[in-house]
Amino acid sequence: MNGQMAHWFLLFIGLAGAMAGFTSIYRMMAPPVEEEGGLAGISPKRGELSVFDRLNPNGGLVDRLDFFLARVCRFDARIEELYMLWGRPQGADPIKILHWKELCAVILPAIVGYLTESPLALILVPVFSFAPDFYIKGKISERQTKIVRNFPAMVDLAALTIESGQEYMAAFDRICKAQNKKTALEEEFEQTLNEVQLGYSRRDALRRMAMRIGVQDIRSFVGLIIQSDELGTSLVDLLRNFSSDMRFRRLSKAEKAAAEAATKMLFPIFFFIFPVVFILMLAPMLVSVFQGGLGF
Repeated sequence: MNGQMAHWFLLFIGLAGAMAGFTSIYRMMAPPVEEEGGLAGISPKRGELSVFDRLNPNGGLVDRLDFFLARVCRFDARIEELYMLWGRPQGADPIKILHWKELCAVILPAIVGYLTESPLALILVPVFSFAPDFYIKGKISERQTKIVRNFPAMVDLAALTIESGQEYMAAFDRICKAQNKKTALEEEFEQTLNEVQLGYSRRDALRRMAMRIGVQDIRSFVGLIIQSDELGTSLVDLLRNFSSDMRFRRLSKAEKAAAEAATKMLFPIFFFIFPVVFILMLAPMLVSVFQGGLGF
């Protein structure tokens, strides 16, 4: 009995140590909060109340656990960033994402412990808490790919509309209204226009859009517009050169991927295709050898 108690006590100590080590490493590796002024300095929550501010540290067990993970472990900033880059879908919110992480941290180690019949699976609780992040990052990557795919056409339309005499915000508004079925890119531009109407400066609204999308091309585009406003340069020429540069980089990326395809095919060729070919070619001969010799 004493041996079993010592076993569970050591297991508890190991789990507590794993949680403490995970919290320390996570807090040390968390990016520092940047000051106002840069592109990333505009907070996506400026003037807004974070959903984690509604957590009650003196509530029930779930509320206390949510507060501990959000504030002490600093999950709140990371979860809100993922939720923002995801496009703020209606079926999810930062609190739900935190609950998904908690369920994965409980259910997945329990399944592993049941299959392996080892209580040491509890030490993997911090690792399994990141399981929802992989799903969300996949959705973010899919959304960013769609935005980048439609972005050169948007820049070209903006250049044509601005060249006709309209101001660039009015040009973006006209392009968004002309679309029957809006993509994620048009939705982001519409949100930017709404923020300008609510009182945000154009610079801050554009920077917030760049933060919500999280793509380098959008950041460069926003910097280009801000630079044009500050220096008074021709925005039409800048947009056309920027669109041509994006298409050139996309073509170069496709050519590079095509050149690397032959190298990437070496592994499946040597380990999957060649063995099958050799088996098909040598199988009749081997069958003849084992059944009656070579026949001479």
